[in-house]
Amino acid sequence: MHSNSLIELDRAHLVHPVAAYRTHEKLGVRVLSSASGATVTDMTGRQLIDGFAGLWCVNAGYGHESIVEAAARQMRELPYATAYFGLGSEPAIRLAAALAERAPGNLNHVYFTLGGSDAIDSTVRFIRFYYHAKGTPQKDQFISLEQGYHGSSTVGAGLTALPAFHAGFGIPFEWQHKIPSHYVYRNPVGTDPQAIINASRQALRRKVEEIGAERVAAFYAEPIQGSGGVLVPPRGWMKAMRDLCRELDILFIADEVITGFGRTGPLFACSEDDVVPDFLTVAKGLTSGYAPMGAVFMTDHVYNTIADGAGGSAVGHGYTYSAHPVSAAVGLEALRLYEGGLLENGRRAGARLMEGLQGLADHPLVGDVRGRGMLAAIELVTDKTKKTPLPAVADPSRRIFDRAWDNGLIIRAFGNGVLGYAPPLCCTDSDIDAIVDRTRKTLDQTIEDGDVRALMA
Repeated sequence: MHSNSLIELDRAHLVHPVAAYRTHEKLGVRVLSSASGATVTDMTGRQLIDGFAGLWCVNAGYGHESIVEAAARQMRELPYATAYFGLGSEPAIRLAAALAERAPGNLNHVYFTLGGSDAIDSTVRFIRFYYHAKGTPQKDQFISLEQGYHGSSTVGAGLTALPAFHAGFGIPFEWQHKIPSHYVYRNPVGTDPQAIINASRQALRRKVEEIGAERVAAFYAEPIQGSGGVLVPPRGWMKAMRDLCRELDILFIADEVITGFGRTGPLFACSEDDVVPDFLTVAKGLTSGYAPMGAVFMTDHVYNTIADGAGGSAVGHGYTYSAHPVSAAVGLEALRLYEGGLLENGRRAGARLMEGLQGLADHPLVGDVRGRGMLAAIELVTDKTKKTPLPAVADPSRRIFDRAWDNGLIIRAFGNGVLGYAPPLCCTDSDIDAIVDRTRKTLDQTIEDGDVRALMA
């Protein structure tokens, strides 16, 4: 089909996620047509390095025939099997066992979802049931971090703490509370790691006291805050917060939807932090984006409390496509590829990426470079001393994305002037070098933007 026809069909019918609808109608869609490795090609034939792995999810990279074949084989043999009625499929059972074997500590029980948002939604359901089973249903208040992201479902978007996901939706709910982010670059207590850890612990303790310790159910945290701007906490932050949750008798939920499956180096970022949460959520890299799937891990204690509380009754939570056999087959093959060399390559490529981005630190626009493994960000400012963010009039999310696109690079350009990176783990040295070089070119073009240059004069 001619690209202009597709653009018109898109404009007339396809509602895009997290988009300004009228602006999108005006600008039109960019149609991607094929991909291989870390490179995608649009319908005009333009090739781009995908520095964001789709939406932080194509961890293995594009074009793995073994994943395609695993899906096709499963579709031929058994395209669907419900997990209701005590039924199941071999791929889902094997994937649950493989994940439990590799997960930190005693996270031995796996509930499959369609993605990250409904994985978070599921944790809320399970946590409520858990406390009812314990005879403490009044523990129904949930706490998360400012600038955190926990999905876009109605409940998850309330735990999320980004304005765009709240405006016009009547959330967060009154039972959803926030404490300040660890945001090292802009933390009021400064950049000392222990001071930041202490401030976060104090903030959580105060919030629990404010709500009432007998009311608080759980605390949610990402090992690295992704959609909040790739905010990397000091080493030891996750463990300190997990330990405090245990002291306060509240559940600790690690949201690894972005950080899981090699994104920060290991299979799970929590293992790097020596943390065993009560619940752990994953999606994205679980299937490398080749098929929809997410998962909720539960510790033995949580699972047994829920199971014993239910007794002979059903735990009334489920999805039609939970434990989908095709997605599970994809997940098994993706896991084989990760452990067959992609994790190791991702560690090497991640070190090269961080070194390359650190080399841009002296650029006049660069205020901060941060990251871990193949998850990184550059924060742009117009004044390095004052840490003045790019002005809204410069429209960073659109203009910088457009410049990078024209330079053959896809990145995440946040509205506050943060550039996010999450390339596929399969990246070669030349792929990483191209990401850095094309970023430098994009920054040089941005500094010539009249709205930016006027503020830097």
